[in-house]
Amino acid sequence: MSADATKSIATNRKAHHDYFIEDTFEAGMALTGTEIKSIRAGAVSLRESFATIKDGELWLMDAHIAPYGHGTYANHEPRRPRKLLMHRREISRLAGKIQEKGLTLVPLRIYLKNNRAKVELGLARGKKQYDKRETLREKETRREIARTVARRWKEE
Repeated sequence: MSADATKSIATNRKAHHDYFIEDTFEAGMALTGTEIKSIRAGAVSLRESFATIKDGELWLMDAHIAPYGHGTYANHEPRRPRKLLMHRREISRLAGKIQEKGLTLVPLRIYLKNNRAKVELGLARGKKQYDKRETLREKETRREIARTVARRWKEE
């Protein structure tokens, strides 16, 4: 692997369906020993998770990291709040954007970068129902065009 190797562990596919992602940020995660082992095993779900700022600190809430199979009494709580690591200036900048524009922080994926667990956070605006339908319509149109092009290539 290269010096800046990344390995994606879990993605939040529902985030792109429910939100317009305006910007992305990288944050480290403060984890216990059994949590990082579960993450490396891929036992992570970001489906209902979100990030919030409390007392000037960034927290990942409701992310499910399954208990480690070989863990003992020191195994972790699966849905505990996890502290995210960013510079204080970045956190205060995010807090300002969230308060003034009505945006939210949504975890997009968890990945390993140089053997450290990272979270990609998206600064997101919620989609309305008609926006979701429009996105699905555009996606279906792109698929139909790709099918037509593939058929034409096949005929030649």
